[in-house]
Amino acid sequence: MGRFLSANDSRVAAWILALMCLLDPFFLSGQTVQARTELATVRGIVRDSGGHPVSGATVRLEGKEPGTPTVNTDRDGTYCFASIHLGEFVLRAEKIGYAKATVGPFTLARNESTTKDITLESAGTSVPKSSSDAVPAFFDEPHFTVAGVTDTTNLGGHGSDTVVRNREALAKDTASLSRPPSAASPASAASAATKKHLYEELERQPANFDANFQLGRLLVEEGRAEEGLIYLERASQLKPGDNDNRYELAVARADTGDYERARVDLLAVLNSLDKVGQKKAESHHLLGEVCEKLNDPLEAVREYQRAAEMNPSEPYLFDWGAELLLHHAAEPAVEVFTKGNRLFPDSARMLAGLGASWYALGSYDKAAQRLCEASDLDPANPDPYVFMGKMQAVENAPSPEIVERLERFVRLHPENALANYYYAVSLWKGRKSAQDDENFTQIKSLLEKAVQLDPTLGLGDLQLGILYAERKDLSAAIAAYRRAVEATPDLEQAHYRLAQAYRQAGESSKAQAQLQLYEQISKGKAAEVERQRHQVQQFVYQLRDQAGPSKQQ
Repeated sequence: MGRFLSANDSRVAAWILALMCLLDPFFLSGQTVQARTELATVRGIVRDSGGHPVSGATVRLEGKEPGTPTVNTDRDGTYCFASIHLGEFVLRAEKIGYAKATVGPFTLARNESTTKDITLESAGTSVPKSSSDAVPAFFDEPHFTVAGVTDTTNLGGHGSDTVVRNREALAKDTASLSRPPSAASPASAASAATKKHLYEELERQPANFDANFQLGRLLVEEGRAEEGLIYLERASQLKPGDNDNRYELAVARADTGDYERARVDLLAVLNSLDKVGQKKAESHHLLGEVCEKLNDPLEAVREYQRAAEMNPSEPYLFDWGAELLLHHAAEPAVEVFTKGNRLFPDSARMLAGLGASWYALGSYDKAAQRLCEASDLDPANPDPYVFMGKMQAVENAPSPEIVERLERFVRLHPENALANYYYAVSLWKGRKSAQDDENFTQIKSLLEKAVQLDPTLGLGDLQLGILYAERKDLSAAIAAYRRAVEATPDLEQAHYRLAQAYRQAGESSKAQAQLQLYEQISKGKAAEVERQRHQVQQFVYQLRDQAGPSKQQ
Protein backbone atom coordinates (compact mmCIF):
# COMPACT_ATOMS: atom_id res chain seq x y z
CA MET A 1 0.00 0.00 0.00
CA GLY A 2 2.86 2.39 0.82
CA ARG A 3 3.98 2.79 -2.77
CA PHE A 4 0.59 4.30 -3.69
CA LEU A 5 0.52 6.83 -0.84
CA SER A 6 2.37 10.08 -0.40
CA ALA A 7 4.58 10.61 2.66
CA ASN A 8 1.82 12.63 4.37
CA ASP A 9 -0.79 10.00 3.50
CA SER A 10 1.45 7.29 4.99
CA ARG A 11 1.79 9.22 8.24
CA VAL A 12 -1.98 9.74 8.41
CA ALA A 13 -2.54 6.03 7.77
CA ALA A 14 -0.07 5.11 10.52
CA TRP A 15 -1.79 7.53 12.91
CA ILE A 16 -5.19 6.07 12.13
CA LEU A 17 -3.85 2.52 12.66
CA ALA A 18 -2.42 3.46 16.06
CA LEU A 19 -5.65 5.25 17.01
CA MET A 20 -7.71 2.20 16.09
CA CYS A 21 -5.67 0.15 18.55
CA LEU A 22 -6.66 2.54 21.34
CA LEU A 23 -10.35 2.67 20.48
CA ASP A 24 -12.99 0.29 21.82
CA PRO A 25 -12.95 -2.91 19.75
CA PHE A 26 -16.75 -2.76 19.67
CA PHE A 27 -16.64 0.60 17.88
CA LEU A 28 -14.13 -0.76 15.37
CA SER A 29 -15.90 -3.98 14.60
CA GLY A 30 -19.55 -3.13 14.88
CA GLN A 31 -20.08 -6.34 16.84
CA THR A 32 -22.63 -6.84 19.60
CA VAL A 33 -21.70 -6.19 23.20
CA GLN A 34 -21.41 -9.93 23.82
CA ALA A 35 -19.10 -10.41 20.83
CA ARG A 36 -17.08 -7.40 21.85
CA THR A 37 -15.83 -9.09 24.99
CA GLU A 38 -14.52 -12.00 22.88
CA LEU A 39 -11.96 -9.81 21.06
CA ALA A 40 -8.31 -8.94 21.77
CA THR A 41 -5.56 -6.64 20.51
CA VAL A 42 -1.90 -7.30 19.65
CA ARG A 43 0.57 -4.48 19.10
CA GLY A 44 4.32 -3.99 19.23
CA ILE A 45 7.45 -2.59 17.61
CA VAL A 46 9.73 -4.32 15.10
CA ARG A 47 13.39 -3.44 15.64
CA ASP A 48 16.70 -4.49 14.14
CA SER A 49 19.45 -6.05 16.22
CA GLY A 50 20.77 -2.59 17.05
CA GLY A 51 17.45 -1.61 18.61
CA HIS A 52 16.43 0.71 15.75
CA PRO A 53 12.81 0.65 14.49
CA VAL A 54 12.29 -1.18 11.17
CA SER A 55 9.71 0.49 8.96
CA GLY A 56 7.97 -1.32 6.10
CA ALA A 57 8.33 -4.79 7.65
CA THR A 58 5.52 -7.26 6.96
CA VAL A 59 3.93 -8.75 10.08
CA ARG A 60 1.48 -11.68 9.95
CA LEU A 61 -0.70 -13.01 12.75
CA GLU A 62 -1.30 -16.72 12.13
CA GLY A 63 -3.99 -18.60 14.03
CA LYS A 64 -6.36 -21.54 13.60
CA GLU A 65 -9.11 -19.42 12.06
CA PRO A 66 -9.16 -19.07 8.24
CA GLY A 67 -7.26 -16.07 6.87
CA THR A 68 -4.04 -14.47 8.07
CA PRO A 69 -4.21 -10.79 9.07
CA THR A 70 -1.21 -8.89 7.65
CA VAL A 71 0.05 -5.34 8.32
CA ASN A 72 3.17 -3.31 7.53
CA THR A 73 5.07 -1.43 10.22
CA ASP A 74 4.99 2.37 10.15
CA ARG A 75 8.05 4.63 10.23
CA ASP A 76 8.37 4.06 14.01
CA GLY A 77 8.41 0.27 13.46
CA THR A 78 4.96 -0.01 15.08
CA TYR A 79 2.35 -2.59 14.08
CA CYS A 80 -1.11 -3.34 15.45
CA PHE A 81 -3.81 -6.00 15.06
CA ALA A 82 -7.14 -4.83 16.50
CA SER A 83 -10.34 -6.83 17.12
CA ILE A 84 -8.69 -10.28 17.07
CA HIS A 85 -10.70 -13.33 18.12
CA LEU A 86 -9.43 -15.47 20.96
CA GLY A 87 -7.11 -18.42 20.53
CA GLU A 88 -3.50 -19.43 19.99
CA PHE A 89 -1.39 -17.39 17.56
CA VAL A 90 2.09 -17.05 16.06
CA LEU A 91 3.56 -13.72 14.87
CA ARG A 92 5.83 -13.77 11.83
CA ALA A 93 7.79 -10.73 10.60
CA GLU A 94 9.97 -10.32 7.54
CA LYS A 95 11.68 -7.73 5.37
CA ILE A 96 14.21 -7.98 2.56
CA GLY A 97 17.75 -7.89 3.99
CA TYR A 98 16.70 -9.47 7.29
CA ALA A 99 16.11 -13.02 8.45
CA LYS A 100 12.48 -13.93 9.14
CA ALA A 101 11.47 -13.77 12.80
CA THR A 102 8.81 -15.71 14.69
CA VAL A 103 7.22 -14.93 18.06
CA GLY A 104 5.01 -17.45 19.77
CA PRO A 105 2.96 -19.45 19.99
CA PHE A 106 1.01 -17.41 22.55
CA THR A 107 -2.62 -17.36 23.65
CA LEU A 108 -4.94 -14.36 23.58
CA ALA A 109 -7.50 -14.24 26.37
CA ARG A 110 -10.84 -12.44 26.46
CA ASN A 111 -10.58 -8.66 26.04
CA GLU A 112 -6.78 -8.88 26.30
CA SER A 113 -4.41 -6.22 24.95
CA THR A 114 -0.86 -7.53 24.67
CA THR A 115 2.44 -6.13 23.41
CA LYS A 116 4.81 -8.33 21.40
CA ASP A 117 8.01 -6.66 20.21
CA ILE A 118 9.95 -8.40 17.42
CA THR A 119 13.66 -8.30 16.54
CA LEU A 120 14.81 -8.83 12.94
CA GLU A 121 18.39 -10.01 12.65
CA SER A 122 20.50 -9.27 9.58
CA ALA A 123 20.07 -12.00 6.98
CA GLY A 124 23.85 -12.34 6.80
CA THR A 125 24.05 -13.75 10.32
CA SER A 126 21.15 -16.16 10.10
CA VAL A 127 21.26 -17.70 6.63
CA PRO A 128 23.80 -20.47 5.95
CA LYS A 129 26.66 -19.53 3.65
CA SER A 130 25.89 -22.48 1.41
CA SER A 131 22.39 -21.25 0.59
CA SER A 132 22.15 -19.79 -2.90
CA ASP A 133 19.56 -17.31 -1.64
CA ALA A 134 21.64 -16.15 1.31
CA VAL A 135 22.87 -12.60 1.65
CA PRO A 136 26.70 -12.81 1.60
CA ALA A 137 28.30 -11.85 4.88
CA PHE A 138 31.60 -10.39 5.98
CA PHE A 139 32.99 -13.81 6.91
CA ASP A 140 36.32 -13.41 5.09
CA GLU A 141 39.03 -11.97 7.27
CA PRO A 142 39.89 -8.31 6.56
CA HIS A 143 43.07 -7.67 4.60
CA PHE A 144 44.33 -5.14 7.13
CA THR A 145 45.19 -4.78 10.79
CA VAL A 146 44.96 -1.58 12.79
CA ALA A 147 48.07 -1.76 14.93
CA GLY A 148 47.95 1.54 16.79
CA VAL A 149 47.39 5.28 16.65
CA THR A 150 49.62 8.30 16.25
CA ASP A 151 49.22 12.07 16.22
CA THR A 152 48.13 13.54 12.91
CA THR A 153 51.07 15.89 12.51
CA ASN A 154 51.80 15.30 8.83
CA LEU A 155 49.14 13.85 6.62
CA GLY A 156 51.22 13.86 3.49
CA GLY A 157 49.24 12.79 0.45
CA HIS A 158 48.90 14.34 -2.96
CA GLY A 159 47.79 17.84 -3.83
CA SER A 160 47.70 21.21 -2.12
CA ASP A 161 46.88 21.84 1.51
CA THR A 162 43.41 22.96 0.36
CA VAL A 163 42.80 19.56 -1.22
CA VAL A 164 44.07 17.72 1.87
CA ARG A 165 41.81 19.78 4.12
CA ASN A 166 38.90 19.09 1.80
CA ARG A 167 39.56 15.34 2.10
CA GLU A 168 39.54 15.64 5.87
CA ALA A 169 36.25 17.55 5.71
CA LEU A 170 34.64 14.85 3.56
CA ALA A 171 35.83 12.19 6.01
CA LYS A 172 34.07 14.06 8.83
CA ASP A 173 30.98 14.47 6.67
CA THR A 174 30.98 10.71 6.06
CA ALA A 175 31.16 10.01 9.79
CA SER A 176 28.23 12.38 10.34
CA LEU A 177 26.06 10.22 8.04
CA SER A 178 26.16 7.47 10.67
CA ARG A 179 24.84 9.70 13.43
CA PRO A 180 21.09 9.60 14.14
CA PRO A 181 19.09 12.85 14.06
CA SER A 182 19.44 14.91 17.22
CA ALA A 183 15.69 15.09 17.74
CA ALA A 184 13.98 11.85 18.65
CA SER A 185 10.94 10.72 16.72
CA PRO A 186 7.65 11.72 18.35
CA ALA A 187 5.99 9.03 20.41
CA SER A 188 3.33 7.03 18.57
CA ALA A 189 -0.17 6.65 19.93
CA ALA A 190 0.54 3.00 20.70
CA SER A 191 3.65 3.82 22.75
CA ALA A 192 1.74 6.56 24.59
CA ALA A 193 -0.87 4.02 25.62
CA THR A 194 1.85 1.62 26.73
CA LYS A 195 3.54 4.31 28.83
CA LYS A 196 0.23 5.23 30.46
CA HIS A 197 -0.29 1.61 31.41
CA LEU A 198 3.26 1.34 32.80
CA TYR A 199 2.93 4.53 34.87
CA GLU A 200 -0.29 3.16 36.37
CA GLU A 201 1.35 -0.18 37.06
CA LEU A 202 4.26 1.50 38.88
CA GLU A 203 1.86 3.49 41.03
CA ARG A 204 0.46 0.18 42.21
CA GLN A 205 3.77 -1.72 42.32
CA PRO A 206 6.85 0.58 42.39
CA ALA A 207 9.10 -2.49 42.73
CA ASN A 208 7.86 -4.10 39.51
CA PHE A 209 11.06 -4.83 37.57
CA ASP A 210 9.42 -5.32 34.17
CA ALA A 211 7.43 -2.08 34.40
CA ASN A 212 10.51 -0.06 35.40
CA PHE A 213 12.56 -1.64 32.63
CA GLN A 214 9.96 -1.20 29.89
CA LEU A 215 9.14 2.39 30.85
CA GLY A 216 12.80 3.37 31.08
CA ARG A 217 13.51 1.88 27.67
CA LEU A 218 10.55 3.65 26.06
CA LEU A 219 11.61 7.02 27.49
CA VAL A 220 15.17 6.57 26.22
CA GLU A 221 13.88 5.68 22.74
CA GLU A 222 11.88 8.91 22.72
CA GLY A 223 14.99 10.96 23.49
CA ARG A 224 14.16 11.42 27.17
CA ALA A 225 17.23 9.61 28.49
CA GLU A 226 17.46 11.51 31.78
CA GLU A 227 13.91 10.49 32.70
CA GLY A 228 14.42 6.94 31.48
CA LEU A 229 17.59 6.64 33.53
CA ILE A 230 15.57 6.90 36.76
CA TYR A 231 13.50 3.81 35.96
CA LEU A 232 16.38 1.81 34.49
CA GLU A 233 18.51 2.43 37.60
CA ARG A 234 15.62 1.34 39.78
CA ALA A 235 15.26 -1.81 37.67
CA SER A 236 18.99 -2.41 38.05
CA GLN A 237 18.62 -2.31 41.83
CA LEU A 238 15.78 -4.83 41.61
CA LYS A 239 17.70 -7.21 39.30
CA PRO A 240 21.41 -6.30 39.25
CA GLY A 241 22.37 -9.13 36.90
CA ASP A 242 19.78 -8.56 34.16
CA ASN A 243 21.76 -8.00 30.95
CA ASP A 244 18.92 -6.49 28.95
CA ASN A 245 18.41 -3.79 31.55
CA ARG A 246 22.14 -3.26 31.96
CA TYR A 247 22.45 -2.71 28.20
CA GLU A 248 19.58 -0.20 28.15
CA LEU A 249 21.17 1.50 31.13
CA ALA A 250 24.37 1.87 29.12
CA VAL A 251 22.38 3.39 26.24
CA ALA A 252 20.80 5.92 28.60
CA ARG A 253 24.13 6.83 30.17
CA ALA A 254 25.75 7.26 26.77
CA ASP A 255 22.87 9.51 25.71
CA THR A 256 23.35 11.66 28.80
CA GLY A 257 27.14 11.88 28.33
CA ASP A 258 28.14 9.54 31.15
CA TYR A 259 30.48 7.55 28.91
CA GLU A 260 32.70 6.09 31.64
CA ARG A 261 29.81 4.38 33.42
CA ALA A 262 28.33 3.34 30.07
CA ARG A 263 31.59 1.56 29.23
CA VAL A 264 31.59 -0.22 32.61
CA ASP A 265 28.03 -1.42 32.00
CA LEU A 266 28.79 -2.65 28.47
CA LEU A 267 31.93 -4.51 29.52
CA ALA A 268 29.93 -6.22 32.27
CA VAL A 269 27.24 -7.21 29.74
CA LEU A 270 29.78 -8.62 27.30
CA ASN A 271 31.65 -10.47 30.02
CA SER A 272 28.45 -12.08 31.28
CA LEU A 273 27.28 -13.02 27.79
CA ASP A 274 30.65 -14.50 26.84
CA LYS A 275 30.51 -16.80 29.86
CA VAL A 276 27.46 -18.54 28.44
CA GLY A 277 28.82 -18.62 24.90
CA GLN A 278 26.66 -15.78 23.57
CA LYS A 279 27.60 -12.76 21.51
CA LYS A 280 25.76 -9.50 21.34
CA ALA A 281 26.80 -7.37 18.41
CA GLU A 282 24.86 -4.34 19.55
CA SER A 283 26.85 -4.20 22.79
CA HIS A 284 30.12 -4.16 20.88
CA HIS A 285 28.77 -1.49 18.53
CA LEU A 286 27.63 0.77 21.34
CA LEU A 287 30.94 0.21 23.10
CA GLY A 288 32.65 1.42 19.92
CA GLU A 289 30.65 4.65 20.05
CA VAL A 290 31.45 5.09 23.73
CA CYS A 291 35.19 4.47 23.26
CA GLU A 292 35.31 7.07 20.47
CA LYS A 293 33.68 9.60 22.81
CA LEU A 294 36.27 8.71 25.46
CA ASN A 295 39.07 9.47 22.96
CA ASP A 296 40.07 5.83 22.64
CA PRO A 297 39.80 5.37 18.84
CA LEU A 298 41.92 2.21 18.71
CA GLU A 299 39.53 0.35 20.99
CA ALA A 300 36.58 1.99 19.22
CA VAL A 301 37.55 0.63 15.80
CA ARG A 302 38.12 -2.84 17.25
CA GLU A 303 34.66 -2.83 18.83
CA TYR A 304 33.10 -1.63 15.56
CA GLN A 305 34.90 -4.46 13.77
CA ARG A 306 33.68 -7.07 16.26
CA ALA A 307 30.11 -5.83 15.88
CA ALA A 308 30.28 -5.89 12.08
CA GLU A 309 31.77 -9.37 11.93
CA MET A 310 29.15 -10.75 14.33
CA ASN A 311 26.32 -8.99 12.54
CA PRO A 312 27.33 -7.61 9.10
CA SER A 313 24.36 -5.26 8.93
CA GLU A 314 24.40 -2.04 6.94
CA PRO A 315 24.69 0.28 9.99
CA TYR A 316 27.50 -1.74 11.57
CA LEU A 317 29.57 -2.02 8.39
CA PHE A 318 29.07 1.65 7.61
CA ASP A 319 30.15 2.79 11.08
CA TRP A 320 33.25 0.58 10.91
CA GLY A 321 34.25 2.08 7.57
CA ALA A 322 33.47 5.62 8.73
CA GLU A 323 35.62 5.17 11.85
CA LEU A 324 38.55 4.01 9.71
CA LEU A 325 38.16 6.93 7.31
CA LEU A 326 37.81 9.47 10.10
CA HIS A 327 41.21 8.40 11.44
CA HIS A 328 42.93 8.54 8.02
CA ALA A 329 42.95 4.80 7.31
CA ALA A 330 41.58 5.27 3.80
CA GLU A 331 42.75 1.95 2.32
CA PRO A 332 41.04 -0.20 4.98
CA ALA A 333 37.98 2.06 4.69
CA VAL A 334 37.83 1.33 0.95
CA GLU A 335 37.85 -2.40 1.72
CA VAL A 336 35.06 -2.17 4.30
CA PHE A 337 32.86 0.14 2.21
CA THR A 338 33.43 -2.04 -0.88
CA LYS A 339 32.21 -5.13 0.97
CA GLY A 340 29.40 -3.11 2.48
CA ASN A 341 28.35 -2.06 -1.01
CA ARG A 342 28.44 -5.71 -2.12
CA LEU A 343 26.20 -6.73 0.78
CA PHE A 344 23.89 -3.72 0.58
CA PRO A 345 23.86 -2.46 -3.01
CA ASP A 346 20.86 -0.22 -2.27
CA SER A 347 22.66 1.80 0.41
CA ALA A 348 23.45 5.27 -0.94
CA ARG A 349 25.51 6.23 2.11
CA MET A 350 27.70 3.14 1.71
CA LEU A 351 28.58 4.35 -1.81
CA ALA A 352 29.09 7.89 -0.51
CA GLY A 353 31.53 6.56 2.10
CA LEU A 354 33.34 4.59 -0.60
CA GLY A 355 33.57 7.71 -2.74
CA ALA A 356 34.99 9.75 0.15
CA SER A 357 37.52 6.99 0.82
CA TRP A 358 38.74 6.94 -2.79
CA TYR A 359 38.98 10.72 -2.68
CA ALA A 360 41.08 10.48 0.48
CA LEU A 361 43.45 8.23 -1.50
CA GLY A 362 43.71 10.81 -4.28
CA SER A 363 41.58 8.92 -6.82
CA TYR A 364 39.22 11.65 -8.04
CA ASP A 365 37.78 9.59 -10.91
CA LYS A 366 36.84 6.61 -8.71
CA ALA A 367 35.43 8.94 -6.08
CA ALA A 368 33.29 10.72 -8.68
CA GLN A 369 31.99 7.43 -10.04
CA ARG A 370 30.94 6.12 -6.63
CA LEU A 371 29.26 9.39 -5.63
CA CYS A 372 27.37 9.53 -8.92
CA GLU A 373 26.14 5.99 -8.27
CA ALA A 374 25.06 7.02 -4.77
CA SER A 375 23.02 9.93 -6.12
CA ASP A 376 21.44 7.67 -8.76
CA LEU A 377 20.36 5.21 -6.06
CA ASP A 378 18.54 7.89 -4.08
CA PRO A 379 18.12 10.99 -6.29
CA ALA A 380 16.18 12.94 -3.65
CA ASN A 381 18.93 12.56 -1.02
CA PRO A 382 21.06 15.74 -0.98
CA ASP A 383 24.09 14.20 0.77
CA PRO A 384 25.84 12.62 -2.27
CA TYR A 385 25.37 15.85 -4.25
CA VAL A 386 26.89 17.92 -1.46
CA PHE A 387 29.85 15.52 -1.36
CA MET A 388 30.28 15.96 -5.13
CA GLY A 389 29.97 19.72 -4.84
CA LYS A 390 32.60 19.98 -2.14
CA MET A 391 34.93 17.69 -4.05
CA GLN A 392 34.69 19.46 -7.41
CA ALA A 393 34.96 22.92 -5.79
CA VAL A 394 38.70 22.39 -5.23
CA GLU A 395 39.45 20.40 -8.39
CA ASN A 396 40.66 22.03 -11.60
CA ALA A 397 37.78 20.74 -13.70
CA PRO A 398 34.67 18.78 -12.67
CA SER A 399 33.81 15.54 -14.40
CA PRO A 400 30.89 15.73 -16.88
CA GLU A 401 29.08 13.10 -14.81
CA ILE A 402 29.25 15.28 -11.70
CA VAL A 403 28.01 18.33 -13.62
CA GLU A 404 25.05 16.27 -14.83
CA ARG A 405 24.18 15.16 -11.28
CA LEU A 406 24.53 18.67 -9.87
CA GLU A 407 22.11 19.88 -12.53
CA ARG A 408 19.68 17.25 -11.27
CA PHE A 409 20.33 18.44 -7.70
CA VAL A 410 19.06 21.91 -8.67
CA ARG A 411 16.14 20.46 -10.58
CA LEU A 412 15.01 18.31 -7.64
CA HIS A 413 15.84 20.90 -4.94
CA PRO A 414 15.44 24.35 -6.59
CA GLU A 415 15.15 26.04 -3.19
CA ASN A 416 18.39 24.55 -1.86
CA ALA A 417 21.08 27.25 -1.74
CA LEU A 418 23.97 24.77 -1.96
CA ALA A 419 22.37 23.06 -4.97
CA ASN A 420 22.36 26.36 -6.88
CA TYR A 421 25.86 27.28 -5.71
CA TYR A 422 27.56 23.97 -6.50
CA TYR A 423 25.96 23.68 -9.94
CA ALA A 424 27.03 27.25 -10.73
CA VAL A 425 30.63 26.49 -9.70
CA SER A 426 30.68 23.32 -11.81
CA LEU A 427 29.48 25.27 -14.87
CA TRP A 428 32.04 28.02 -14.18
CA LYS A 429 34.88 25.51 -13.91
CA GLY A 430 33.76 23.80 -17.10
CA ARG A 431 34.29 26.90 -19.27
CA LYS A 432 36.79 26.74 -22.09
CA SER A 433 38.38 30.03 -21.01
CA ALA A 434 37.78 33.04 -18.79
CA GLN A 435 36.30 34.84 -21.80
CA ASP A 436 33.78 32.06 -22.48
CA ASP A 437 30.39 33.75 -22.07
CA GLU A 438 28.25 30.77 -23.06
CA ASN A 439 26.93 30.08 -19.55
CA PHE A 440 27.57 33.46 -17.94
CA THR A 441 23.90 34.40 -17.55
CA GLN A 442 22.98 31.00 -16.11
CA ILE A 443 25.95 30.96 -13.70
CA LYS A 444 25.15 34.48 -12.51
CA SER A 445 21.48 33.62 -12.04
CA LEU A 446 22.28 30.48 -10.04
CA LEU A 447 24.68 32.33 -7.75
CA GLU A 448 22.26 35.20 -7.17
CA LYS A 449 19.54 32.71 -6.26
CA ALA A 450 21.89 30.87 -3.91
CA VAL A 451 22.67 34.01 -1.87
CA GLN A 452 19.03 35.03 -1.98
CA LEU A 453 18.02 31.68 -0.50
CA ASP A 454 20.81 31.82 2.09
CA PRO A 455 22.14 35.34 2.81
CA THR A 456 24.85 33.82 5.05
CA LEU A 457 26.36 31.89 2.10
CA GLY A 458 29.40 34.10 1.59
CA LEU A 459 30.82 31.60 -0.89
CA GLY A 460 28.06 32.56 -3.33
CA ASP A 461 28.92 36.26 -3.25
CA LEU A 462 32.63 35.41 -3.44
CA GLN A 463 32.02 33.47 -6.65
CA LEU A 464 29.89 36.31 -8.00
CA GLY A 465 32.77 38.70 -7.33
CA ILE A 466 35.17 36.42 -9.22
CA LEU A 467 32.68 36.28 -12.10
CA TYR A 468 32.46 40.09 -12.29
CA ALA A 469 36.24 40.52 -11.93
CA GLU A 470 36.82 38.29 -14.95
CA ARG A 471 34.58 40.63 -16.98
CA LYS A 472 36.51 43.68 -15.72
CA ASP A 473 33.44 44.96 -13.86
CA LEU A 474 35.43 46.19 -10.88
CA SER A 475 32.65 48.03 -9.04
CA ALA A 476 30.32 45.02 -9.19
CA ALA A 477 33.16 42.73 -8.04
CA ILE A 478 33.95 44.96 -5.05
CA ALA A 479 30.26 45.06 -4.07
CA ALA A 480 30.03 41.25 -4.24
CA TYR A 481 33.24 40.75 -2.24
CA ARG A 482 32.00 43.16 0.42
CA ARG A 483 28.74 41.24 0.73
CA ALA A 484 30.77 38.03 1.04
CA VAL A 485 32.87 39.32 3.97
CA GLU A 486 29.78 40.76 5.65
CA ALA A 487 27.94 37.44 5.34
CA THR A 488 30.96 35.28 6.27
CA PRO A 489 33.58 37.41 8.07
CA ASP A 490 36.10 34.54 8.33
CA LEU A 491 36.08 33.79 4.59
CA GLU A 492 39.73 34.60 3.98
CA GLN A 493 39.64 34.33 0.18
CA ALA A 494 36.95 37.01 0.05
CA HIS A 495 39.23 39.40 1.98
CA TYR A 496 42.14 38.57 -0.34
CA ARG A 497 40.08 39.12 -3.50
CA LEU A 498 38.65 42.34 -2.08
CA ALA A 499 42.18 43.58 -1.35
CA GLN A 500 43.17 42.91 -4.98
CA ALA A 501 40.08 44.71 -6.27
CA TYR A 502 40.72 47.73 -4.03
CA ARG A 503 44.32 47.89 -5.25
CA GLN A 504 43.18 47.86 -8.87
CA ALA A 505 40.72 50.65 -8.03
CA GLY A 506 43.54 52.74 -6.53
CA GLU A 507 42.30 52.46 -2.93
CA SER A 508 45.55 51.30 -1.38
CA SER A 509 44.62 51.89 2.28
CA LYS A 510 41.48 49.76 1.97
CA ALA A 511 43.49 47.14 0.11
CA GLN A 512 46.08 47.01 2.91
CA ALA A 513 43.38 46.67 5.58
CA GLN A 514 41.78 43.74 3.77
CA LEU A 515 45.16 42.10 3.23
CA GLN A 516 45.89 42.28 6.94
CA LEU A 517 42.53 40.69 7.70
CA TYR A 518 43.30 37.96 5.19
CA GLU A 519 46.64 37.15 6.84
CA GLN A 520 45.14 37.24 10.33
CA ILE A 521 42.26 34.90 9.41
CA SER A 522 44.56 32.55 7.47
CA LYS A 523 46.94 32.16 10.41
CA GLY A 524 44.04 31.57 12.80
CA LYS A 525 42.50 28.92 10.55
CA ALA A 526 45.83 27.18 10.05
CA ALA A 527 46.30 26.99 13.81
CA GLU A 528 42.74 25.66 14.24
CA VAL A 529 43.29 23.03 11.56
CA GLU A 530 46.45 21.84 13.32
CA ARG A 531 44.63 21.75 16.65
CA GLN A 532 41.83 19.64 15.16
CA ARG A 533 44.34 17.34 13.49
CA HIS A 534 46.01 16.66 16.81
CA GLN A 535 42.59 15.86 18.31
CA VAL A 536 41.88 13.21 15.67
CA GLN A 537 44.44 10.49 16.15
CA GLN A 538 45.62 8.68 13.05
CA PHE A 539 45.47 4.90 12.75
CA VAL A 540 48.68 3.06 12.00
CA TYR A 541 47.65 0.06 9.95
CA GLN A 542 49.23 -2.78 8.06
CA LEU A 543 47.94 -4.33 4.88
CA ARG A 544 48.24 -8.07 4.51
CA ASP A 545 51.36 -9.21 2.64
CA GLN A 546 53.04 -5.84 3.16
CA ALA A 547 56.15 -5.37 5.21
CA GLY A 548 55.16 -2.32 7.21
CA PRO A 549 52.59 0.34 7.87
CA SER A 550 51.02 1.65 4.71
CA LYS A 551 51.62 5.16 3.62
CA GLN A 552 49.06 7.43 5.19
CA GLN A 553 47.02 9.74 3.02
